Amino acid sequence: MKDCLFCKISNKEIPSEIVYQDEVVTVFKDINPVAPIHLLIIPNRHIVSVQEMESGDEEILGKLFSAAKNAAEASGISDSGYRLIINNGPDANQEIFHIHMHLLGGGRMKHPMG
Repeated sequence: MKDCLFCKISNKEIPSEIVYQDEVVTVFKDINPVAPIHLLIIPNRHIVSVQEMESGDEEILGKLFSAAKNAAEASGISDSGYRLIINNGPDANQEIFHIHMHLLGGGRMKHPMG
């Protein structure tokens, strides 16, 4: 998608603190962190949201979870725990319409959500 912020980040058209990238996913630091560790994990292919998934996207989304696991290990938070969040649509406060997963950690999370 030509005007998508996350597509531009994965294509390295705009600067970002990328911590991991391969042919399927990109992991980078959130510019407005809400936790000591706040990473965003995106597919490099533009997928608008969970509702816009197509047949075959399951493998790509599975790679998001693998990247989250690896990023948590690399950040030193895999043993203490972390939160993964995917917002879907306006009522969930999805701000960028390119599916993405938030990885939050580095401290005790508050509960309940919502």
